[in-house]
Order: sequence, then C-alpha cells, then structure tokens
Amino acid sequence: MREIAQAPVNNPALGPSLQQKSGESFFQSLVPNLVGLSFVIGSLVFFFVMVIGAIQWITSGGDKAALEGAREKVANAIIGFAVLLVVFAIANIIENFFGINILTIDIGPLKI
Repeated sequence: MREIAQAPVNNPALGPSLQQKSGESFFQSLVPNLVGLSFVIGSLVFFFVMVIGAIQWITSGGDKAALEGAREKVANAIIGFAVLLVVFAIANIIENFFGINILTIDIGPLKI
C-alpha cells in the first residue's frame, strides 16, 4: 500500500499570521485582544450615551419627566464608565501580580 503525503490544512481566511499558531498561542493572543476591544467598545458606549443624555437634557424644555430621564441617562453613563475603570484597574493588578500581559493590543504596527 502506498502512503500519501499529507500537507497541513490551512484556512486562507485566517491569514498568514494565524496559520502558524498553535491553539495555545492563538488563545494567548486572543484574550488580550478581546479585553482591549471590550474596553474600547465600553468607552465608545459611554461617550455616545453621555452625548445622548446631554442632548436630551438640553432639549427637555423644562419638562420634569424628560429632565429626570436625561439625568438618569447621564448618571448611568458615569456609573458605567466608573465600573469600566474599576475593571481596568483590577485587570492591571492581575497583570502586575501574575505577570500576564492581558491589557496589550498588538495589531500589526499599532500597539496599545
């Protein structure tokens, strides 16, 4: 019986940088990217909710219910951002304590 040489299976959608990674190294690069992406998305949500709340506050026109709704929206945005900062601080403490680099985003030439 003749043996057939088997070539490694490559997924062209992953690109050359991910094709050579093992499962462990892929996971090690995925977690910091997801953490960084969640911080960016959380900051953008804070900004847009804050702007929408401020616009509602300005356009309330003396209506007590509209003013209270806008005030709650701004307060919730500030509380959410404070929670995001606390999570960032806890992640930074974990990073320093265990020596795990989970807060770095490395996307080609962009390193945050």
